[in-house]
Amino acid sequence: MRPCTRIWLLLIALSGVTYGIGEAGLGGKAVVATLLAISLVKSQLVAGFFMGLRRTSFMWRAIMGGYLVVVCGMIGVAYWLGAVR
Repeated sequence: MRPCTRIWLLLIALSGVTYGIGEAGLGGKAVVATLLAISLVKSQLVAGFFMGLRRTSFMWRAIMGGYLVVVCGMIGVAYWLGAVR
């Protein structure tokens, strides 16, 4: 089995996990943190294997990783601010 096929199957499995969490109606800060972590892992896998960043210099991987962390962090802060009120 090719590595991209394994990554694709892992992405499908992680999507199934997030779907299951959503269908179960779970909520709270821990669940949101878990979903954001899964989204971060999925986006890193897509960037690394399907966008080809795995074979680029560290600078490009750091830029993309930093971007993903900032976006997930902003989503987390927005959720936290909404949950506090």
